[in-house]
Amino acid sequence: MAVNVETAARPTVAARVGTVRTPGGRRGPQFGQALLYLVLFGLSALFMFPFAWLLLTSLKPPAEVFAPGWLPDPVYPENYADVFQNADVVRWLWNSLFVAGMGVVSVVFSSSLVAYGFARLRFRGRKQLFALVMATYLLPGAVTLIPTFLIWNELHAINTTIPLWAGNLFGSAFYIFMLRQFLFTIPQDLVDAARVDGASYLRIYWNIMLPLIKPALAAVAVFEFQAKWNDFMLPLIYLNKPELYTMALGLASFKDEFETQWALWMAASVIMTVPMILLFFLAQRFFIEGVTTTGLKG
Repeated sequence: MAVNVETAARPTVAARVGTVRTPGGRRGPQFGQALLYLVLFGLSALFMFPFAWLLLTSLKPPAEVFAPGWLPDPVYPENYADVFQNADVVRWLWNSLFVAGMGVVSVVFSSSLVAYGFARLRFRGRKQLFALVMATYLLPGAVTLIPTFLIWNELHAINTTIPLWAGNLFGSAFYIFMLRQFLFTIPQDLVDAARVDGASYLRIYWNIMLPLIKPALAAVAVFEFQAKWNDFMLPLIYLNKPELYTMALGLASFKDEFETQWALWMAASVIMTVPMILLFFLAQRFFIEGVTTTGLKG
């Protein structure tokens, strides 16, 4: 009976370890945790500084952008109305949303399908083929820029948004590696049981694997959406019609036209930045889970 009492008391003692004071009189683990939070808060404030300055500057009257002081006095939200009146921001936002959305959908399914093949199928030359796929990730984007442009030119896709996202239909080496590592954390017994029940490999991929790797897919979606949303080089190369401009390219043209009107330029920059901030907070839980779990096995 005494053994049971001692065993039952162990969790209580373990739970009180965090309250044990150090010889100096300070709480050990609690003090370290508080210090960690303090450091993280300081780093967060440091990284938030540019966006805070951008937001506050966008709310200043145009004549007082360089006036002393951080806070706008008075607050001048008319800068945002002027941006929408002087530029086709709504169309730019829609084009960016369309390109980013199509890019996310295409790369998520193509990369996950290839990653599933490398993680779960056994075939001759699998490791060598995977190494070849990873080798493509080492190629600088400038090396393939001209050949890719010539291909799209032969397909008569210049001055359309197709080249901005259709390349994702062939997958991404980085995302393939990321999803492959995540798939290694799924027990093989699930696949074996499904095969015994007569499920095909595609059915296993669609009905079993995709639901189980949602955190990794969410991380891939956030990464790719950010990449497409902020992409400036490809729209600059493939788009010549202003009505097809994405937000990044439209912001550059807006800067050229209103370069000296800093308040309007800052407001346009905030409009481009806010969707990415909202996306991160909406997908934060899945994003962090996908990033931290990837690579634990394999």
